[in-house]
Amino acid sequence: METRELAYFVAVAEELHFGRAAQRLGMAQPPLSRAIQQLERRMGVTLLERTSRGVCLTPAGAVFLAESRKALDAVEAAVRRAQRAGEEVPKLLVAMKPDGDAGLLERILPGYRADPDAIEAEIVVCGIGEQSRMLRDGRADLAFLHGPHDDVAGFDTELLLEQDQLAMLPRGHRLAGRAALVMADLEGEPFPRWPGSDVPGPEVRDAGQLLQLIALGQVVAVVPESARRHVRPDVVCVPVLDAPRTSVVLAWPDRTRSRAAAAFVRACTGVADDSRVAVDR
Repeated sequence: METRELAYFVAVAEELHFGRAAQRLGMAQPPLSRAIQQLERRMGVTLLERTSRGVCLTPAGAVFLAESRKALDAVEAAVRRAQRAGEEVPKLLVAMKPDGDAGLLERILPGYRADPDAIEAEIVVCGIGEQSRMLRDGRADLAFLHGPHDDVAGFDTELLLEQDQLAMLPRGHRLAGRAALVMADLEGEPFPRWPGSDVPGPEVRDAGQLLQLIALGQVVAVVPESARRHVRPDVVCVPVLDAPRTSVVLAWPDRTRSRAAAAFVRACTGVADDSRVAVDR
């Protein structure tokens, strides 16, 4: 099977329309249709249901779409990582969303730089939910991910921090004066829609946008307690007692052999261990 065939299938599966997929791929529709039919015959399974109303994925097609994306990402990652390994001055790329390190990096970086295996580390600040994809397609060597929200399948991980959650509310909100809340108190409140989510509400792509919408009374949000460090005067934080705990994990592709990545992991675990000891005390 060629990567070209996977790319054809992914385009059709994402567009659910042969014409749009062909346009996206820069090819005519008939050869694209034939290529998908040949792929199905060779696999011995139907991937796409074609009806008068359009195209939809079969259960087998849904599985193959997820696996095809992983395979294409792996090929792209191999090229990117090989190109970067051949650079005269290699760098270690670490992806995180804004404040995605929960304030740990200022202690991690000095320990990393002191390690004899360290090379220059570049912190790549990305949009919410983009870290996993950057790690899969080779744009990052390591990433700060967050449980239970981010997909860590195929990665090695190290737990760095667990946090309780709090509600961020506009200062004039009816619940702003409470000492603590439970999730039921927030029933009926407007919540933000994070990238990749299908819940109703305004889409939020970064922390600044979220804080602005909260201050204006457009949404409320339940976020990890480390977000309190950046709160605005017109936003109030109230603990949510029954909200599930969240975690900050460092992730990297399994079977990574980079000495610099191993040095970064060592620095992170050292800081995480120190933090846990301080909490125990």
